[in-house]
Amino acid sequence: MIIVTGGAGFIGSNFVLEWVKSSQEPVLVLDCLSYAGNLENLAAVSSNGRFDQQVLFSRTDLRNFPAVQSVIQQAKPRAIVHFAAESHVDRSIDGPSDFIHTNVLGTFHLLQAARDWWTSLDDKNPDKTSFRFLHVSTDEVYGSLSENDPAFSETTAYAPNSPYSASKAASDHLVRAWHHTYGLPTLTTNCSNNYGPFQFPEKLIPLMIKHAIDAKALPIYGDGRNIRDWLYVRDHCLAIKTVLRLGRVGEVYNIGGDAEMNNLEVVHRICALLDELKPRCDGRSYSEQIEFVKDRPGHDRRYAIDASKIRRELGWSPEENFDSGIRKTIQWYLKLWDNK
Repeated sequence: MIIVTGGAGFIGSNFVLEWVKSSQEPVLVLDCLSYAGNLENLAAVSSNGRFDQQVLFSRTDLRNFPAVQSVIQQAKPRAIVHFAAESHVDRSIDGPSDFIHTNVLGTFHLLQAARDWWTSLDDKNPDKTSFRFLHVSTDEVYGSLSENDPAFSETTAYAPNSPYSASKAASDHLVRAWHHTYGLPTLTTNCSNNYGPFQFPEKLIPLMIKHAIDAKALPIYGDGRNIRDWLYVRDHCLAIKTVLRLGRVGEVYNIGGDAEMNNLEVVHRICALLDELKPRCDGRSYSEQIEFVKDRPGHDRRYAIDASKIRRELGWSPEENFDSGIRKTIQWYLKLWDNK
């Protein structure tokens, strides 16, 4: 089986649902069910609180090393896909401690437990040869770009600017060290901004959708010109599956959506689609609800991903562009909230 940490969260749950569509291999979800973890995200593979035979669940906190070690020793995983992380920049500014404990210490515990399991196997055991530890990280570890800078590549120097990105950078370095020092067969992916179903509504896109239909202000930091590369979550999950299957041990792969856009443009796109899909009662545009607010501290100006390595070496490219992905996303949220 494979273990998926953070499998009840946004990207992790999308990965689990995508996995069971195309594989019969069992998956064990490890999640501590923090505020951003929700078992309802996995409702498609469960009923009456019970999962189907292909999906198992363990409520495990990565900060608890004995619990993590016990789960891995019992599960004997063929691979570990590590999504679990605190990921909201604003929360990291207000309370960095949780980010250090979960993202750094939690990853350390997982690496140690994985190494203990892996080294216990006989060198002739095919499970030892096939084992992979795939660490899912972010483009934020690379810092901020100016408008004309080239996009982040896998060799871009790390320059994290928030407690969140610093904690993820630390976890990336641990994964690299456990491969180079101990030989643990690791893979690392650094992705751009994800969006899609099941995202917790503190993030930009679901927050704007919810505020719009609730007739609330649409708050945009600063001048709204901060640029991100937007990646539809299913494309990200397909990329991770590709890296897990074909990636070279010890390598890093950047995953991007080829959709650089500033925050103001993203919100205007959302408003235009909502004007079409769920018009306001007064017939006016949702864009009238846009409101600029004080910028957050250390707000990175631009992220951009050069995903040529994963295209060239592994043959992956995104299936969705931003127009198709954001339409699917808005339709999903409207259906979700209309049913509540």
